[in-house]
Amino acid sequence: MTVVNIFEAKSQLSKLVAQVETGQEKEIIIARNGRPVARLAPLEPKRVGMRLGIAQGEFEVPDDIDGANPVIARMFGMAEDSDE
Repeated sequence: MTVVNIFEAKSQLSKLVAQVETGQEKEIIIARNGRPVARLAPLEPKRVGMRLGIAQGEFEVPDDIDGANPVIARMFGMAEDSDE
């Protein structure tokens, strides 16, 4: 574990972040007047939830799936009603 003072952390922040990001350092402690006050550590990887496409091949899309698009557009006021 590396300990750096605030001045060094400010002047070498990019280098310190790179060390943590690449795994060179597990964490870096930032100190003020020799007293630890902050920790620079990598973030946990964001967990990816369920992804689209997991049901690929499980069902068939009907040929007329877009058949109701004009009706839906009218319901949301996005298209003029041709019957009027």
